[in-house]
Amino acid sequence: MADRPARNPRATRSVVHAPNGMVASSQPLASAAGLRILLQGGNAFDAAVATAAVLTVVEPMQTGLGGDMFALLYNQKNKKVEALNGSGRAPQKATREFYRSKGFSSMPKRGILSVTTPGTVDGWAEILEKHGTMTFAQVLEPAIEYAEKGFPVSEIISNQWKREEALLRATSAASETFLLDGRAPREGELFVNPRLAATLKAIAAGGRDAFYRGEIARKIAAYMEEHGGLLTHDDLASHSSTWVEPVSVTYKGHRVYQLPPNGQGVVMLNILNIMEQFDLSSMPHNSADYVHVLAEATKLALADRDHFICDPAFSAIPLDQLLSKEYAAARSQLISMDRVIKETGPGLEMKSDTVYFTVVDKDRNAISFINSVFDGFGSGIVAGDTGIALQNRGSGFSLEEGHLNQLEPGKRPLHTIIPAMVTKDDQPFLSYGVMGGDMQTQGQVQVLLNLLAYGMNIQEAGEAPRMRYLHQNHELALESEFAGSVRYGLIEKGHKVVSLVDCFGGFQGILIDPATGMLQGGSDPRKDGCAIGY
Repeated sequence: MADRPARNPRATRSVVHAPNGMVASSQPLASAAGLRILLQGGNAFDAAVATAAVLTVVEPMQTGLGGDMFALLYNQKNKKVEALNGSGRAPQKATREFYRSKGFSSMPKRGILSVTTPGTVDGWAEILEKHGTMTFAQVLEPAIEYAEKGFPVSEIISNQWKREEALLRATSAASETFLLDGRAPREGELFVNPRLAATLKAIAAGGRDAFYRGEIARKIAAYMEEHGGLLTHDDLASHSSTWVEPVSVTYKGHRVYQLPPNGQGVVMLNILNIMEQFDLSSMPHNSADYVHVLAEATKLALADRDHFICDPAFSAIPLDQLLSKEYAAARSQLISMDRVIKETGPGLEMKSDTVYFTVVDKDRNAISFINSVFDGFGSGIVAGDTGIALQNRGSGFSLEEGHLNQLEPGKRPLHTIIPAMVTKDDQPFLSYGVMGGDMQTQGQVQVLLNLLAYGMNIQEAGEAPRMRYLHQNHELALESEFAGSVRYGLIEKGHKVVSLVDCFGGFQGILIDPATGMLQGGSDPRKDGCAIGY
């Protein structure tokens, strides 16, 4: 790409600059919806819910009302980073004994018995109630319009939709809601979802209770009971999100924030702490040595995740130790520059379909937001005529007795989805995320190091070629732009280098320039989305 006007070798798009507000999401219509709310006088938190709602319509295989959400928020009124855990819990009827009696030795990956309580709508309500200035009716208006009148399906989303055709054909409710004559909508084709429109209208009119206690809850519960599911009206009615204290570490004069468990944000911070022990200035970007150290740090951090990260309401977690610089220093001593670490304990490869976006407004309120139904269209179960695809987060539990994440009624599963936020001098500096299961932790580290250690701008940082350590098979996937010499150097160190596609996540980010106060947005060409501001 040396012939581009800016001669930028690492990016296909320019940084988006704006003085007032900005939205960066994985779908242009969703970014535009968030901007619309900002232009109407809403703040970043109002715009975030509007963006999230549109994404449930236009990117339904990745997110939806039947999924979960997490968010990090910085409100200039209280000058601090807050964290919201909007993940659901296992149904009260979900016990190891039940699944064992049905012949399961492990949790089903899809289907009606993989469903957990949806947390998304309650999370939206919490954000609006605590930090927003608008009503559900106002912020859901763009999503209702696209569901009711239709939207043209974008390129990457159309391909992802097509991959799930067989899953959606398996039940009439899913097929009738998300397929056109038994097939996925094609790129550019107008898709209308009147069932989801009706559900969104009910939430706009009745708020949280319409979803968790009213007619929507009754329809979900009735469908589950009729088809052998475990989720009940009581599970929905008793659900609540949790405001939690974020966890953080420092790196090069910045403070990096994540949500605490049951999410895997600690893993990202752990990797970053380990990477800080190495002199990156002596390692060229994406060189064999740099990729090797990053892969080994990721290997160690993911091993810790599988041993320690769970629902803290059920087991104690040594967070202080895991996040300490001393612990990172000790772990870094296990890394040899010449060979891979052979054994780090058992692993669990987790993939997911997720949307991430971020919003910053004119007052420099910021929100880092992630929403997911886990795998494509989640469980594959659509609750009757509600238009809601229910997530399959139950697949994150274990049926092994004594396992840290063993299934228990009312328990939150190990979660992959993690938003990130970085502050400098106690003010928001960077709000960003990288989608994609285990890729989220290592992708976020790569983006941040691209910015702070290798001097890239926000677009370069998110677009530069990425590696992914595949925990389950101890493989190392590299995007095609990596040089052959780098691949050979990694093989010499003992890595199992593989070539994969569409597994390196999707980045969105907004940086607030400390010198000028202006907004800089980056959006990943690995997704359909864009950053847009005013």
